[in-house]
Amino acid sequence: MAKTFKVLSALLAYPTTELQRAADELRAALDVDKMLPAAIADHLDRLIDEIGGGDLYDLQERYVLLFDRTRSLSLHLFEHVHGESRDRGQAMIDLKNLYEKHGLAIEAAELPDFLPLFLEFLSTRPLTEARELLSQPAHILSAIAERLRKRRSSYESVFRALVALAAKRPQQEEVSALLKTPDPDASDLRALDAAWEDEPVNFGPGASDGCKDGLIARIRAGRRPAPGVEASIARHPPRP
Repeated sequence: MAKTFKVLSALLAYPTTELQRAADELRAALDVDKMLPAAIADHLDRLIDEIGGGDLYDLQERYVLLFDRTRSLSLHLFEHVHGESRDRGQAMIDLKNLYEKHGLAIEAAELPDFLPLFLEFLSTRPLTEARELLSQPAHILSAIAERLRKRRSSYESVFRALVALAAKRPQQEEVSALLKTPDPDASDLRALDAAWEDEPVNFGPGASDGCKDGLIARIRAGRRPAPGVEASIARHPPRP
């Protein structure tokens, strides 16, 4: 099992005192695995420094503004894929069953399409399989990385790392399609409301036909601690 997936899951968790205390442990796990290009590893190290040494309330506010209030940066991967609510609901059920089939049970309140939970699942699978699964939402991860780059957010490094770990590079046309969707600033409340009211967007040829089946194998999420991190990382409560 690769601890790198656990570390990346932890870095995308809502910041807590426990996460801050685990900073050295997270850094050490990345150093042991050595799975990432040096440049990306350096940027991840800076993010770990920010989390470990930053003011907790500032870190939490930054997290909420990025990942809870901004739909285009949502860590719930189904937010980025076109599909009727009925299909999305069935996909959630199928994905949850996939996790449980491989021994990872999730709580009733957890949503299967939350990225940190997906990464937790990947950490339990053989590396080749995990990289193949990760390649399926790679276009989503790449688009989020680009949006974070424009915001000069150090969280960009997590998504660059995930794209680098994927077995296949994302299709550029799919990334471009995602980047054409609304991406309002978190301080623009009216634009944010409008973005959340919009219909989900269809990415890539035939996405509406294969949405459920394609996503079943590709997403993993839920607000829970990443396994393997000795410090207890508290979950951020679900968005109302």
